[in-house]
Amino acid sequence: MEEKGKKYFRTYEDLAIYQLAFWVAMEIFDQSKNFPVEERYSLTDQIRRSSRSVCANMAEAWRKRRYKAGFVAKLSDCEAEVAETQVWLKFAVKCQYIKVEKAREIYGNYNQVLSGLVKIITHSDDWLLD
Repeated sequence: MEEKGKKYFRTYEDLAIYQLAFWVAMEIFDQSKNFPVEERYSLTDQIRRSSRSVCANMAEAWRKRRYKAGFVAKLSDCEAEVAETQVWLKFAVKCQYIKVEKAREIYGNYNQVLSGLVKIITHSDDWLLD
């Protein structure tokens, strides 16, 4: 949907950045199924939680577009969750729970998510509700 040269989205699920974050979270879920059982309540839980939290915080940010400070704060939370997920990903590689090539792919996808988040934060006024 377009109006006066601006693109509008009905829901956060329409955003390519959300779709990528969701896809990557599901990729992490699939990869973490192969983690050792002794990691169930630590690394497995942490990486799944933080990757899912990226998407959840985007949804919350979307609903806070009436208030710039709240919107930007939630998007900043998304950035933090991406960074946390990337750290857990490095641990998974170091512990040899995930192949380096797959981790690089996931890490790169999260860098794309970060890039999109920074663009939205930088131009947050364009996203606010009138």
